[in-house]
Amino acid sequence: MPLVARPGIADCPLYVPGSHEVEGIAEPVVLSANENPLGPSDKAVAAYQAAATQLHRYPEGGAVELRDAIGKRFGLNPEQITCGAGSDEILTFLTRIFAGPGDEVLYSQHGFLMYPINAKQVGATPVQAPESNLRTDVQAVLDSINEKTKIVFIANPNNPTGSYLTTEEMKTLVEGVPENVLLVLDSAYAEYVERNDYSDGSQFVEKYPNVVMTRTFSKIFGLAAVRLGWCYASPEVTDLLNRLRGPFNTTAPSQAAGVAAVEDLSHTDDARAHNNVWLPKLTNELEKLGAIVPPSVCNFLLAGFGDADTTQAAYDYMHKNGVITRMMGGYGLPEYIRITIGTEKENKLLLDVLRNFKG
Repeated sequence: MPLVARPGIADCPLYVPGSHEVEGIAEPVVLSANENPLGPSDKAVAAYQAAATQLHRYPEGGAVELRDAIGKRFGLNPEQITCGAGSDEILTFLTRIFAGPGDEVLYSQHGFLMYPINAKQVGATPVQAPESNLRTDVQAVLDSINEKTKIVFIANPNNPTGSYLTTEEMKTLVEGVPENVLLVLDSAYAEYVERNDYSDGSQFVEKYPNVVMTRTFSKIFGLAAVRLGWCYASPEVTDLLNRLRGPFNTTAPSQAAGVAAVEDLSHTDDARAHNNVWLPKLTNELEKLGAIVPPSVCNFLLAGFGDADTTQAAYDYMHKNGVITRMMGGYGLPEYIRITIGTEKENKLLLDVLRNFKG
């Protein structure tokens, strides 16, 4: 008798990451994965390199120094922080803990693709709540909750739309989700947002035991390669996460780099300042070229060129000319391309290529 996988694994879709290569071009412009165009902190690189002399030692299992550094930076209790191999691992753990066959996992229509993938991996049913104007519709989310719902995933700001919920909208959502349903606030891009009406969600974790906030080192901190993320949760959820995660799920070099990165305020200030200049500038220049660019508060934006065929043609032309962006058909948005904010040189090349495409 052949081996049989658990329900949901064999037919689970694969997550396809953004491309980093173009045939025939040695150094393409990579604007497909929302990475920090300024790279990592020099201090984080030095810390990572210094850890190389101790590769024969196991890492500190509880990532205590890293959790302390995160807690100090963001004013949070380190005892309620759990670190993982990217926030992806945390999202996977939470799904495994709280959902299974017969359950439903709810997420916003154009939310991160790992939410439905994680749901299917545990045999649960992923359910989309419709969005309104490429924004999470709080009432639609609440209306979609039923007795089968076990987890609600909300990215704020959202990838790939770049939109965000205000603090008041978040409050309505948090108060409306039943206490027996886990609400995960994925705040991977929180450090880029400079709006007075935005909250990363940590304030709700303090008051509501069913709320978890997840974060990553892959975006503004520029550490995508080392796979490092974390979450802030109630003591009860934190205990469950620590029981499920591996005893050494984050490496010693990644922990060292994370500590240095989170303490290097000037690096994140520079990255945010760069984004604050180029996000509106790139938006304006793309609109001059006839693109539809929905408002974004992240380090990326969507650009639509009228219909799916024209958008695909624009993507293909950019790719052929060494500018890698990302089509959004997998997110139900085939008429849009997602473009990461790059360096000044990369952004200008992107615009030059698109001008040639437009003729």
